[in-house]
Amino acid sequence: MDKGSLGRGLGSLIPNLTQLNQNLAAVQPAVDNAERIIQAPLDKIERNPFQPRGNFDHAELEELIESIKKHGIIQPLIVTKTETGYQLIAGERRLKSAEILELTTVPVIIRSAQEIEKLELALVENVQRQNLNAIEESAAYKRLMDEFSLTQEEVAQRMGKKRATIANSLRLLDLPTQIQQALIERRITPGHAKIILAEETDQARLKLYHKILNSTLTVREASQEQKKVQVKSHQRIIKTDLELSDKEDRLRLALGTKVTINKKNGRGQIHIEFYSDEELNSLTERLSG
Repeated sequence: MDKGSLGRGLGSLIPNLTQLNQNLAAVQPAVDNAERIIQAPLDKIERNPFQPRGNFDHAELEELIESIKKHGIIQPLIVTKTETGYQLIAGERRLKSAEILELTTVPVIIRSAQEIEKLELALVENVQRQNLNAIEESAAYKRLMDEFSLTQEEVAQRMGKKRATIANSLRLLDLPTQIQQALIERRITPGHAKIILAEETDQARLKLYHKILNSTLTVREASQEQKKVQVKSHQRIIKTDLELSDKEDRLRLALGTKVTINKKNGRGQIHIEFYSDEELNSLTERLSG
């Protein structure tokens, strides 16, 4: 898919962060005749396959349901026309609430949208309202990149964010599944996750994660704990290096030639150098004598 063609029309839709609120306002009830609010049959609205959100806070959903019971759906859903009815672009929580309440129709605004616009509009709505959890947001950015061949910089431009923000968000997908699930359930914060990512291995990350949970560490406390681990690890490396260096020196004096020890996880190799047949014969005598 040609990136250039994707960009046409989107420049005015999501050009930068300053205009995001203006663009969102453009899809609110105040619309012109080209985007009238109509009542659409609920059973004719299919979900947006590009909807990034997978988890819904039960308490928030209950509040929305109660609000709809009293006041109805004040903000119309955004849909696009299909051969059999409509496809949702934005308004997943309102649609789900309407289904729970068994409404027959819901207010909608019909918009024409390319597939990438569907994902972007759903993303903008959720990200701007902070409805996505950190993993859902990361997965949505990755989907934009994978399915539409966008770079981190292009995603950042479309979302009105810095490239570093997108990059840091994508790094969350490198975390072990258990930690990602904790982010989804909001048992840890993205700040905690950033500290955990400083560890190099999954084993170390999981160890710090459990420490954070068990000790209910704040982000600052988690950072201090991670630094302590790094210092201890560095001290162990220095101690190991000194011990190996001492052993190399003792072997070097005993054999009269250069000796190198390579050790890892309790195993390794000893390299003994020789520079002539005579030295080889001498070393063989010493080691076998």
